[in-house]
Amino acid sequence: MASTTQGIDRRLLLGGAGAGLVFGGAAAAPAKSRLILLGTAGGPTPKPNRAAPANAIVVGDAVYVIDCGNGVARQMVEARLKLRDLTAVFVTHHHSDHNADYGNLLLLAWAADLAKPVDTYGPPPLKAMTRDFLSLNRVDIATRIADEGRPPLAPLIHPHEVSKGGIVMHDGRVTVTAAVVRHPLIKTALAYRFDCPDRSIVFSGDTTASDNLVALAKGADVMVHEILYAPFVDRLASSESNAKTLRRHLLDSHSTGEQVGRAATAAGVKTLVLSHFVPGGESGITDDDWRASVSPWFKGEIVVGRDLMEL
Repeated sequence: MASTTQGIDRRLLLGGAGAGLVFGGAAAAPAKSRLILLGTAGGPTPKPNRAAPANAIVVGDAVYVIDCGNGVARQMVEARLKLRDLTAVFVTHHHSDHNADYGNLLLLAWAADLAKPVDTYGPPPLKAMTRDFLSLNRVDIATRIADEGRPPLAPLIHPHEVSKGGIVMHDGRVTVTAAVVRHPLIKTALAYRFDCPDRSIVFSGDTTASDNLVALAKGADVMVHEILYAPFVDRLASSESNAKTLRRHLLDSHSTGEQVGRAATAAGVKTLVLSHFVPGGESGITDDDWRASVSPWFKGEIVVGRDLMEL
């Protein structure tokens, strides 16, 4: 990924939005963005204390959702977000804890009061997944159109497949740039950077140490990064029948506290938000433990995320 070129593109696209509008010499304040951690657990199985991975950025009345773990629509309601304000959805990669409710989010928003188009972004085969989901739910969709007078759902969903780094969306509120990160055996796993009118926010997705992620996050105000608690790996893996394979996957595909801290320092981010905790259940690992696993390698602000936290 050509990080220098992407940085120039972002500045050109955001030049007017970030500065605000000028009337009679006075600059209007840029729209304030909201970052909401909808779900902070890692892994595919439901957890008693954390919801599945999902995040939201809100700018004005536009809601952008990043990843769609199970229950994301309910988490939006818990966060007092309006489903009808869903503007775009971004999937980092096709593991079930990140895409299980991709279709359900769109269906449930439409069943509530969504009536405007939604753009969706993610690695292939996002378009086929969208078609298959609509086919799976065709009876429910057709019935609600007939019984409740809702508009057809299919024309409202505009999927875009992302296979490489670069700017993927610019809508006048935010510019979104993607980078391909390392998450074997997934062919294409993405990180996303949102340049909002007031700040820049990066989502790592699932990744081990990645130069592309560091380039994407250069100078960002906030980076939301997944984290693996290394001392717990052997204990977690030993409780599973596939311990050897699971241990290799965790270490090859996720970032330890040291790797997270080093990435944030190399990128020069201001605030590091820990999320997608592995292990993500009732593990006995405290907020202080998570913070201490990162702090030797990052001296900026560290936030240990929790569900529905707003930053």
